[in-house]
This record gives sequence, C-alpha cells and structure tokens, in this order.
Amino acid sequence: MAWPSSRRGLQTAARSTLSDLRRRPVGELPGVGPRIERALGELGISSLADLITHYPSRHEDLSNVRKISELRVGERATVLARVTGTRPVGRPVRGRHPGFTAQLYDGTGYIPAVVWGRHWLQRQLVPGTRVVVSGEVQRRYGIQLAVRSIELTDGEDGGPHAGRFVPVYPANQHVPPRRIRTLIHRALSLAGRMLDPLPAGLLARQGLPALHDAIHEVHFPHDRRSLQAAMRRLIFQELFLIQAALAVRKAYAARYERGRSHAGDGSLLNPYLEGLPFGFTKAQQRVLEEILRDMRSERPMRRLLQGDVGSGKTAVAVAALLTAVEAGGQGALMAPTEVLAEQHYLSISGALADLPVRVVLLTGSQGASRRREALEALRSGEAQIAVGTHALIQKGVDFRDLSLVVVDEQHRFGVGQRTTIREKGRTPDTLIMTATPIPRTLSLTLYGDLEVSVIDELPPGRKPVQTRLVPLARREEAYEEVRRELEKGRQAYVICPLVEESEALEEVRAAEELYEELRREIFPGRGVGLLHGRMRPQEKREAMAAFRDGETEVLVATVVVEVGVDVPNASVIVIEGAERFGLSQLHQLRGRVCRGTHPPKCLLVAHPATEEAGRRLEALVEHQDGFRLSEVDLAIRGEGTLFGSRQSGVPDLKVAKLLRDVEILVEARREAFDLVAGDPSLRDPLHRPLRREIREVLGRDVEWLFRE
Repeated sequence: MAWPSSRRGLQTAARSTLSDLRRRPVGELPGVGPRIERALGELGISSLADLITHYPSRHEDLSNVRKISELRVGERATVLARVTGTRPVGRPVRGRHPGFTAQLYDGTGYIPAVVWGRHWLQRQLVPGTRVVVSGEVQRRYGIQLAVRSIELTDGEDGGPHAGRFVPVYPANQHVPPRRIRTLIHRALSLAGRMLDPLPAGLLARQGLPALHDAIHEVHFPHDRRSLQAAMRRLIFQELFLIQAALAVRKAYAARYERGRSHAGDGSLLNPYLEGLPFGFTKAQQRVLEEILRDMRSERPMRRLLQGDVGSGKTAVAVAALLTAVEAGGQGALMAPTEVLAEQHYLSISGALADLPVRVVLLTGSQGASRRREALEALRSGEAQIAVGTHALIQKGVDFRDLSLVVVDEQHRFGVGQRTTIREKGRTPDTLIMTATPIPRTLSLTLYGDLEVSVIDELPPGRKPVQTRLVPLARREEAYEEVRRELEKGRQAYVICPLVEESEALEEVRAAEELYEELRREIFPGRGVGLLHGRMRPQEKREAMAAFRDGETEVLVATVVVEVGVDVPNASVIVIEGAERFGLSQLHQLRGRVCRGTHPPKCLLVAHPATEEAGRRLEALVEHQDGFRLSEVDLAIRGEGTLFGSRQSGVPDLKVAKLLRDVEILVEARREAFDLVAGDPSLRDPLHRPLRREIREVLGRDVEWLFRE
C-alpha cells in the first residue's frame, strides 16, 4: 500500500529517532483533521511517537477462519460474513444500551454475534456490511458468537484482516481500531528507518531485533514467532531505560555526593534500646546494623526500609535518628497525614522522655505561637528531632544541621517533596520507610538505585489477625462479634465504606450516618466516637485521645486511620463495604488491631459485585503476609501506574508486566548497570542516543544527572 509521503510541506524522514517523532504533532499525518486529532488526544496520542507506540492491547489470531455451518459450541473461531441486521441488547443505562447483536450470514448459515460496549459500531453495521468477526461460540438462547474482535472489511476473503494476527488497539468511537491501524501504517512510512537507542552490542548479546523492525512487527506481525521476538524487544527496552536511569543516578551519587560520617558514641542509642519494653527481633537488629553501617560511611545513605504492619519499623527509625543526634546532627521524620505525624510525635516523645533530646512537631494546622517556637528551636539546634507533615518542607523551615531524613509511607509524597526535604540539609542521609510491602520486581523498578532493608519478622507474641468475610445480608453478625469484644473490655474500629476522594461531603455524610446508626441503634449506652478527614485538626486530636484513653469504645472512622494509629486495646475491626477498598489498603486497615496481646479479628462486611473484588477479599482472608498479598495484588490489578508516575518518578509501563517479565527485568538491570559502570554519564558517542531517550522518557526527574 502506498501512502502520501507529505502534507503541509512535510518531508519523509530518512532516519529519525523517537525523540524526533515526539516533536512532530499527529496532525501532520494525511487523514488527521482537527476532529480526528482531538479524538486521538483522548487516547493520549498527540505526536507521531505517541501513535506508533500506541501498542495493541492484544492480537487476535484470525487464522482459524470457519464457515458458520461448521461452528461448534466452546471453540474460538473467525467468520467472514455479511450483516443482515442489528438490535440492542440489555437494559438501557442513561438512554444507551450496553451492547447489541449483529445477525451474520455467510452463505452457509446465520448466527447472532453479541457485542458488549463499542455501541458506536452498531451505526456502522448497516445491512450488507461485510465483517470479519472473531469470538467464542456459546450456547445461550441457541448458538451465538460472543465477540472479541469485529472488523469492517472489503472483499470476499476478508482482505488484510483475516488469516493472520490482527492487533486490537485501545480505541474510541471516533477512531476505531481499523482507523488507528491505518494511521500507524502512515506514520511508520513517514518516519522512515528509526535509529536505535540501544547499543548494537547489547542487541547482539540479547538476540533482540532492531527497534524499527520490532515496532513494525508488533503492529503488522508476520507470524507468532516474530511477534514474540518483537514484544520481547519492546519489553526489554522499556525496562532497560528505567534501570539505566537508576544506574546513572546511583553512579552520580557515588561520584559527586559527599555526606557525613555519623560516628555515634552510643550515649543516646544504648539507653533507648535498653529501655524498650521488648527487645529487637533478629530482623530489626539486622536492619539496624545495615542502617548504622551506611550512616558511619561518608557516602550519603539512600536506603529503603520495608516491613509489614506492626514489624517495628518506627523503632528502628528512632534508633537511626538518635545516632544522627549523637553525631551532632538533627533528624526529621516526615509523615503523609497529621494524624500519623501526631501519632509519631507522641510515641517518639514518650520513648525519649528520659533522654536529653527535644522533639518538636510541625503540621499545617499548628497554632502560630507553637509553630514559631518549633521553628526557632530547629533553627538554633535546641530541638534535635522534627516530626511533621509536608509542613516540614515549606519555606521558612530551617535546620541548624539536618543530617538524617526519614520519609514514612513515601509513596504518598511526590518526587519533588522528597527532594525538597533533603535540600534542608547538606546532603543528609535518607531512610525511606513503607509499610506497604512491595514485590521484588516493583522494588527493582521503583527503587533500584536504593539499598533495601526488609524487616521480615514480627515481634514475639504478635498474633495473626483472624479475618472473616461477612456477607452484607448477615451484617448483624459482625456487630455481635464486636459486642462480645466490648464486654471483655476491648475496643473496636468500624471503618466507613470508601467514598471517592472528590466527594468530600459524601465522605462526611457516610461517616456521620454510620456513626449515628451505631450510637443510637446498635451500641446504645456505649462510647461511640467519630473520626474523618474533614474534621478540624483539634477535633481529630480529641477523637484520637478519647479512643487511646478508652473513653471511646467504638471508633467510627474513614481511612484516615489506615496507617500508624496505634491503640493496643483495640482487638476488632469491622470494614463496611470492604469490596470497595484495594487489597493493600485492606491489609493496612487490618493492621490496626494487631498491636496488642489479645487475639485480633477483622470482619469484612461486603457484597462483591465483581470477580476482581471477590478475589481481593479471598486473598485477604487466606494470607497474613503482606509481601505475599502484594504479589497477589499486583497480579489482580496489573501494574497500571506504578504508585502514580508523579509519585515515583517512573513512567507508566506500556508493554512490560512486572510479574510476567521478571526474567527480562533482571537481565535488563544487569545490562544497564554494566553499561553505566563503564560510562557513568553516558557521554560515549555510541551511548548518546540512549542518553537522549532516557532524558525524553523520564524527563526532569533525571535531567540533573546529565549536567555537563
């Protein structure tokens, strides 16, 4: 097929890079007017590079072409037929039916083809339209074809859409898959032969095709083997770019960053450890030794501390903070919410009450006089440890000598926020903590430039949480269980069903309605409290204090208690509408009742409407280990956005799947770190295309690494 090579004076490129194509708007293509350009923009396609890397979500094997009269129930098949008519199916939602049926005829018989979604296709399938349809033959009110792929085509043989692998693209009603395929063909013709950002030697070692060939093959595959080779190349490149950026970042830190040696004398650390009610577990001891070894070095520490709910990460972090203070420095612990920051402040202040260490709190809702006092104490060095929220990174917050930064629940902070807190000191050591266990593959992708410590052991006596799914129709059974715990002198959390973040007033209303129901109807005469994110800071503090002191027996709360809230007497948690929560969030909420010595219980009141929600709840009932749950969670929901690209500094993955592609990830990491070891700034002329592509893909998060 020959396509016009130019429009608006555009010349076909002899050789181009993806970087070049990112600067060329998709509107330059023949056939892309303003309406199509807007429609492509809705799919995230604004440049020629976006278009040719708009990879298929899957490929349909249309090689098994069958006659309608030959179809058998249970098989996957492709038919070439004419449409004789269509009709909507299902109940209309907002005036629109969720699907339609197209009656097909191929000369040997008739069969209805059921299409869900893609309602705009019904208008195109007028009687007489020739189509290629692929799907599963089912028996439902007779034999029907459950459609996976449907294409308008020309010719009796199905044209280019039958008898081979056909890509299926994410599309919309204005640019259906067939149009996208045509536009990609034009864009590839216009781009010419693309330069490869990966070195030729690497491609040879890994047996990978050139980028140009791989992109062509993914969109227009010849056979299964060449398609698999092309996909492996694209997956490898996606992971390699991230790993190379991590390797450059680590090499930069090793060459240019100079920290300080925290040679503590134990005058604060030893009394703190001896005063703990329980000794450190072996895992905590091992992790603390790893952290102290880093802190004694003159190279800045960059360490990720992972640990499941209740594993004792904060106690280890306090030991690190005291080591910094012993060496004459200051420490800061930054938490994502005021509730968690105040919880840390109270627990750390209490633990250090007998030591000559002053701890101050900085939050956004703090009174002016208390804030001024804290700021002056940090500036003068009178306060050695600051605990706070993002208020710590605001202008006007100055430290005399900040030498250690601890970031708790780091994935809730943006890349810029984590960088800003470090800039308050002179290359301070950094300890990043998370109670959200991260699968190894995700850890290598997000934090491959950090050293990793894992507390993989719970304190002795910590009991597993008995987790039970309670169907919504038997909701009262959950509250009978709560009543039995209250009669033993225990306390309980009741978590309000999740409400969309944009619906703040709905969150308040839902929490208050549940609070009133429990206070008036289910637990009359008991102390029932309320805590939600829209309350004033003073009200939150009072609600938490009442629960900690035992005045409140049942605390109705939103996910504001998800992390860090520590009340050992709370032995049961009821999570209403549990099917609405993510698996990681459910595990965090469950962790609120594993702090004491009483057998803890978690009751999931749910009515799962989807298979995915049911799998999440079943996984929580089956597994206690957060790391195992994180693997299950990643498998259920897919990678999606890796904690959000703004949060991690890592772009979304288009083709790689971390659980599936772990072997490719490990190989890409090895190759990337080997390459950067020999050329830390990628200044070799052979590596300049790679350097340019890394800067393009990862943007400002790596720009500073390549300063001349």
